[in-house]
Amino acid sequence: MHLSTSTHFMLQKLFPSLRISFMISHSISELIYYCFSSALQPFPSLSQLSAALGGLSGVPELEVEALRPVNLLQERNLLPPRPLQAPEPNLSAELKKANCSPQTFRCTLTSIPQTQALLNKARLPLGLLLHPFRDLQQLPVITSNTIVRCRSCRTYINPFVSFLDQRRWKCNLCYRVNDVPDEFMYNPVTRSYGEPHKRPEVQNSTVEFIASSDYMLRPPQPAVYLFVLDVSHNAVEAGYLKHFCESLLDNLDKLPGDSRIRVGFLTFDSTIHFYNLQEGLSQPQMLVVSDIDDVFIPSHDSLMVNLKESKELVKDLLTSLPAMFSQSRETHSALGPALQAAYKLMSPTGGRVSVFQTQLPTLGAGLLQSREDPNQRSSTKVPGFIHLGPATDFYKKLALDCSGQQIGVDLFLLSSQYADLASLACISKYSAGSIYYYPSFHHVHNTAQLEKFQKDLERYLTRKIGFEAVMRIRCTKGLSIHTFHGNFFVRSTDLLSLANVNPDSAFAVQMSIEDSLADSSLACFQAALLYTSSKGKRRIRVHTLCLPVVNQLSDVYAGADVQAITCLLANMAIDRSISSSLSDARDALVNAVVDSLSAYKNTVSSLQQSGLIAPASLRLFPLYVLALLKQKALRTGTSTRLDERVFAMCEFKTQPLQQLMRLVHPDLYRLDTLSDQGALHLNDMVVPQLPLVHLSAERLSRDGAFLMDCGNVFYLWIGKCCNDMFIRDVLGCPNYAAMPPNMTHIPELETPLSERVRAFLDWLQDDRAFCSTLHVIKDDASAKSTFFQHLVEDRSEAASSYYEFIQHIQQQMSK
Repeated sequence: MHLSTSTHFMLQKLFPSLRISFMISHSISELIYYCFSSALQPFPSLSQLSAALGGLSGVPELEVEALRPVNLLQERNLLPPRPLQAPEPNLSAELKKANCSPQTFRCTLTSIPQTQALLNKARLPLGLLLHPFRDLQQLPVITSNTIVRCRSCRTYINPFVSFLDQRRWKCNLCYRVNDVPDEFMYNPVTRSYGEPHKRPEVQNSTVEFIASSDYMLRPPQPAVYLFVLDVSHNAVEAGYLKHFCESLLDNLDKLPGDSRIRVGFLTFDSTIHFYNLQEGLSQPQMLVVSDIDDVFIPSHDSLMVNLKESKELVKDLLTSLPAMFSQSRETHSALGPALQAAYKLMSPTGGRVSVFQTQLPTLGAGLLQSREDPNQRSSTKVPGFIHLGPATDFYKKLALDCSGQQIGVDLFLLSSQYADLASLACISKYSAGSIYYYPSFHHVHNTAQLEKFQKDLERYLTRKIGFEAVMRIRCTKGLSIHTFHGNFFVRSTDLLSLANVNPDSAFAVQMSIEDSLADSSLACFQAALLYTSSKGKRRIRVHTLCLPVVNQLSDVYAGADVQAITCLLANMAIDRSISSSLSDARDALVNAVVDSLSAYKNTVSSLQQSGLIAPASLRLFPLYVLALLKQKALRTGTSTRLDERVFAMCEFKTQPLQQLMRLVHPDLYRLDTLSDQGALHLNDMVVPQLPLVHLSAERLSRDGAFLMDCGNVFYLWIGKCCNDMFIRDVLGCPNYAAMPPNMTHIPELETPLSERVRAFLDWLQDDRAFCSTLHVIKDDASAKSTFFQHLVEDRSEAASSYYEFIQHIQQQMSK
């Protein structure tokens, strides 16, 4: 009989001279003999044991494991066998069951410090990561004449309020006692009376209310979509227009909306072209406005039309558009005036503007000039605002005007040259839009980007959408919000204006503790998203998160969510790189690791052990920060195009946590050794469950096949000596030499191995809303770098290894 991990940990705390290797290899009886024969102290009392565990309150098993000391200089297997899950808060089983899903609402600390002083001691950031409009399989929808809210702080009633009796409830955020309305006494689910605590809004932490007219400033708007298309010579050469038109034609009936749905089209080069699609015309009419310095709308009634009434004209336009500009030699781009026209066209209703751009704007308002110096692509010293901030405030001002009229602007940049995304992105950042970027896009020469564009566009056109939205985040009295991250306009201290809201965007929030939370054992956070659905219904989606309040530093460390901490720090580093410099941002990330591990060593850990010691909850913190430093957004020493760096920064600001972590630290699996052991059985399919492999070059072998999941792309690396049977049964090639150089699909073969591999890929794909592309990479010099650049520890001279980084952290801590 051998010892559990937690027992190892306790024995090592109590008997520092006891070596880990001895504990692992010896039985309990041998260990007991060793402890009592060699130790100079008697067996510890309960109080001594509690002290050895860092003063843990209650010492639940999960907290003991979270505080298990890990020597980062010695431990070689830090990754768990499966992707890391969010830590569970130390709550009662009843509260855990009622709590909000970590995929929707997540805090960097699952145990909230009682005071700001305690938070400062921990040297960890306090913040929230929120994915408020994500696709949900189950969502309780509540239709009621009375939406019950706190009369003082306006919190929506939720599972964490307390009922003093059947007629009174106490708010869990401000603690005011409120009356229970008569209507709330009836439970529509059980059809019973007198049990308000059993109503669905008190049983579920995520609910959606059908809002009454009290929540409307105007009648709900229809779904309105305007497409603004670059048709310059550069756009014609890139070849995106044909594929855009085909995709929209295929998905025209899937655009979210009801019978009131309206659409419009606007194309531009050096002039702006409107399209009359009014019902009754035999064909679309093009209206050209050449005065780009004073843009006007040639017709207000016929440019945005009801899709149902004008569907045939819309189809005619989409069929003829590619040929219409195929011979264009116009090289200029009047993007700014085109956006001004779009604003004027959409102002009466609000809605979504989808902009497709292929080059630097060169005419009219918002024109830009190249700011990129190829010689400074890897520099750390250039202030961020020179390159990474906007060159003009035109796009930000226009975005704020759009936000005021409930217009969201989404940007698709398909460019082979520098286009100053740092400036262009402002049109989407401040109007709550989305940004898509396809570097080196060409419909013939870059089929991988074309495929990604097609898949992204299909998802974009058909995903759900919310219009004229606002989101407010409330928190327990004593907590305060001071910084938001994402795409939005901040209307007040806790209110975000979101002209459009989509299920693929996320937000982050930094918080502080203004007043002591000593009077409460729980802290709660609530996000309320008020929006108009594509069907014209006003709805309120409410998420509530509950976490324990603690007064011990050890409890704070035990509840640290290392992935949420990493994502919040990434957002903070992006801001720092723009306001100061990349060098400062990188230093701040390294200092975050140094400070937190130093604080742990000096205040919680009592180990007198050489090496770099971290609690198990933070054992991956240095690894994740090193991975962050190697990302395009923050890396130095490697030539990185400015637009690609800026887009990577935009992704950090808007991606949900799960997607962001795959970008930062991809999941790596070995496929050629898969088996059915521990497999899932889903819908008559066997889905293998493969252990994670460390992102290190030393873990790769040329006789293997390795799959790397980077979130938006899968890489399948085939070693030169990979088993011929795997290559034949999975890729349909007789051997390695016969493999084509640019495979982007795994063929559907009727072999057990092929079925298992495809089942595993499908299972990974089902976990995300968008479709990831696949690249099969052969083990040769030309393709290898594509794969190796994602390894956190690789063999290239430009990238420091993980253990060099750990030693650097240790040196910084000893200063």
